[in-house]
Parts: sequence; C-alpha cells; structure tokens
Amino acid sequence: METSQAPELSIVIVIASDTTEPKANLSLLTQCLKGLTQQMEAPSNEVIVPYDPRTVDGIDALRTKFAEITFLDVGHLKTWSGGGGGREHHDELKTLGLNMARGRIVGFLEDNEIPDRAWCAETVKAHQADYAGIGGAIDNSLDRVLNWAVYFCDFGRYQNPVFPGESANASDANVSYKRSALDAVRTAWEGGFNEVTVNAALMNQGGKLALSPEIVVRQHRQGLRLWPALRERYVWGRSFGSVRCQVIGNFQRAVLTILSPILPGLVAVKMARTAAAKRRNMGKFCQAFPLILLLLSSWGLGEFLGYVTRRPAGNSKSQ
Repeated sequence: METSQAPELSIVIVIASDTTEPKANLSLLTQCLKGLTQQMEAPSNEVIVPYDPRTVDGIDALRTKFAEITFLDVGHLKTWSGGGGGREHHDELKTLGLNMARGRIVGFLEDNEIPDRAWCAETVKAHQADYAGIGGAIDNSLDRVLNWAVYFCDFGRYQNPVFPGESANASDANVSYKRSALDAVRTAWEGGFNEVTVNAALMNQGGKLALSPEIVVRQHRQGLRLWPALRERYVWGRSFGSVRCQVIGNFQRAVLTILSPILPGLVAVKMARTAAAKRRNMGKFCQAFPLILLLLSSWGLGEFLGYVTRRPAGNSKSQ
C-alpha cells in the first residue's frame, strides 16, 4: 500500500500474459493484486503496475477496485511487437516501473502468480542479509497436466525446497533487489530490464544473489491451452538466444547454434534430475513429461533462431 513517505518495499508487477495474445488476461492480474492486498504483517510498500494501453482492456475497472495500487500508463512501448508474439516489451515495462519505484528494496512479480501472504514480510526480512538480489520459490497451483508441464519448463528449479543462501540464479518472476545495488548497474537495465544481463552485471561488481524458500509465489495460469503454450516457448526461447548473443563471442554462438537441436533432450534430463532431487511432485512430472518434451522442442527451435538471427520474435531489427 502506498504511503506519502518512501516505502520500505516497491513491487513492480509485469503483465506477461500478452506474450502470445494481442491483449493481456486481466483476470490473472486481479488474482495477483488481491494476493498483495492481503499480506500479513506487511512492511510499508507500494505496488506499481506499468502498462501500455494498447495491450490491455479493463485497467480502469481495476483502478477502481484496487485504489491503493499505482497503475502506470507508460504510453506506447518502443519494444512492443504490435500484437501477441513478443516479450521484449516486458523488459521495458520493468525498467519503467523501476524508474518510478521509491522503495529501498524493489521486487518483481508477474501477473500470472499469486504471492504467499507473507511475501512482503519475508522479502524485507531476507534483505537484512548482504545480498544484492534475492529470489524466492515458485510453485504451481493448478493441477492440470499442461499447467504442470509449463511450470516444470519455467520454474522447476525453483520448486520448493530451494536451497537457502547464495545462488548463481534468481528468476525475475519472483525476485527483489536492493535499490542501491540496482543503481550501481543502471547501464545494464536502463534500456530494458533482463535478468540475464542485470544479474551478470551485479555479480561482475562483486554483488551476490541468493534464494530463500520462505519467499513463495504460486503460478496460477488459468485457461492455459497447448498451442499458445507452444508458441510462448518459442517466443521465450528465441528471446533467450538473441539476448545471449549480446554477451557471448562468435565462437560460443556458433557452438550453441550447432548444439541447439540436442539441447531439449539435455534440458529434459536435467529437469528430471532436479524433479527427483526435490522429492516433490515426481508423479506429476512423469505425467507431464511428453508435453514437457514438446514444449522444450518449441523452445529449442526458438533458441536456435535466436542464435542464427540475433533477433527476438516479432522484431525485424538486429540486436
């Protein structure tokens, strides 16, 4: 809830449900915001929802329902693809939301998640430690085979139990940073906040990332369908490949391009090992495994084209 003084915590909600659709599904955002307005023992905080009016319908109704939330009309995003089929504008939304944030700590969530009722309190508590960024656990809340398949592809490594303490990775779907740490690497995110480049910049300056099993969100993707899920994997895979091209040399890019066809199989094996090590939901993983392979293949195609073209989906300009 916003206060007149600078809050302890700023939370930027990224509307990500428009990756493959021309308009975002605001029922997902509604659930996320409801979760944030029902926090227990929450520190002073503000919630910021940056949006491009071309990508959503119904913001005015949400503004009335959630008067304490800041809905930030950012105008026309430079990186929007013009319809479903891109995700780079999500990075631009994060930057614009971050620019408005006033908190000592800045957290990022996505609209298709429901935060645990202690999310705010646990986030601020975790930042008592000397970490630049702290990621949390991500669980699945919908017991459907496709939802499990997408969940394992996205966030299987962040399924609780996550090992508390220093980590080389933290998902931007459930993460928070000390504002001072982000300001120190402003050049890494002022053109678009991508977790790969931002986390690398923080660690290059000696900053550390960590994970906390107490900071929990639950992926809650209602109405998920197979074809949009496959297309989403392709979009995200191509984005991943094009972003990596910005931080690797030509030789490594060539190697990754050649190896792209076998990457889905290697990733599937790694995911299976991770799921087994977690000792939770292994039965769900086995049920979803055929769909997981299909989704990984779609990602692999996108990543391959990202390396070849150096461009994300829906973008005709080279990176």
